[in-house]
Amino acid sequence: MAGYRDLFRTPGVARMMGAQLVARFPNGMISLAILLHVERQTGSYGAAGLVLAAASVGQAIAGPVTSRWMGAWGMRRVLTLTLSVCVIAVLSLALLPLAVPGYMTLALLAGLATPPVQSAVRTIYPKLVNAGQLTPLFSLDASLQEIIWIVAPVVITVVSTQVGTVYGLLLVAVILVGGGAWFILSPQVGQVRIPRSRRAFGRVVMKPPVLLATVVGFLLIGACSAVEVGVVATFGHGGLEAGLVLAVFAVGSLGGGLAFGHRLIGPWAMARRLLIVTVGLSLTMVSLNVFWIGGTLVLAGIGIAPALAVLFAITTASVKFSETAEAFGWAGTGQLIGAAAGSAVAGILIDQSGPSGAYLAGVVFAIAGLLVAVAFVRFFPDLRHRDPAPYPDTEPITTALP
Repeated sequence: MAGYRDLFRTPGVARMMGAQLVARFPNGMISLAILLHVERQTGSYGAAGLVLAAASVGQAIAGPVTSRWMGAWGMRRVLTLTLSVCVIAVLSLALLPLAVPGYMTLALLAGLATPPVQSAVRTIYPKLVNAGQLTPLFSLDASLQEIIWIVAPVVITVVSTQVGTVYGLLLVAVILVGGGAWFILSPQVGQVRIPRSRRAFGRVVMKPPVLLATVVGFLLIGACSAVEVGVVATFGHGGLEAGLVLAVFAVGSLGGGLAFGHRLIGPWAMARRLLIVTVGLSLTMVSLNVFWIGGTLVLAGIGIAPALAVLFAITTASVKFSETAEAFGWAGTGQLIGAAAGSAVAGILIDQSGPSGAYLAGVVFAIAGLLVAVAFVRFFPDLRHRDPAPYPDTEPITTALP
């Protein structure tokens, strides 16, 4: 913990950590808010699912695109533009009487305009701390983001069900504005300038560590999403048990990140951390008892934030500074697609074999991630003897010869 205290004493770290958490807080609210609102307005969960799919497609497309724009136009311009459009789309979803195609169009727009806060802050981090503090900082970031997934779904569910779904979406818009403004106006956002990337769009994802981060992120988040659907199916949409089990899942991840974030990252780090996740999820197949499921998910959760920290570190350590934002955009897109795939596969298996099918899906995703980490271990950079800072961008310098 002393290392984390030193991080927070570093100028700018606490502010950026707090600002980005608040700015990203709506990420944990908007899916549920849209689902509940569209279902209330149309009376159809199928329609709500189509609208959510449109939002997810928009987010997946936008990730690498808007992240790359930050190098061309500057972080503040891109963040302000996307934030403005996203808020207008969310307000329109809340206030306009629409048919399903209208809801889908606005949800797609909201997804496309999701502010690239995650890519921005992880590009800024290497400029805030010395290289030796970067691995603990990534781990702390991965751990604290679990607060979003613990608190945000509870808040939006209470507001949408007890006050109204319109007010739920209005709350999302208010937090988008407040958190986004705090982040955009932070001095560090204005001080860090991302150089324009000289490589063609999409080339960065072909670098083996970035591709591995994208694929493993897809599989890891797919596993988590499948299990989350399984928990809801096991204990019911309105059951207190479902919320508590998902909360302890996130608490396990938070604890794992804080406990193991200081460890150095070698080529086998990802495989070891995914092994913890895989063992924990495999044990969920034994029993659907609430205490058993809760205990096994705590174990699985211990490996999640540390695994995400590895993803962040190998991405940063493998690219030039001008490419970091786009690289994180691709990694984020992989995770979004993984979340959608995990939920979809889990839903199909639940219809066929009950809640246990969702846990099986989670185990299969986790095993696939573990196998990828083992099979391609030689492509994971060894960061035990070097810092996970991005490579500096260099340009030719014209000199006058004598």
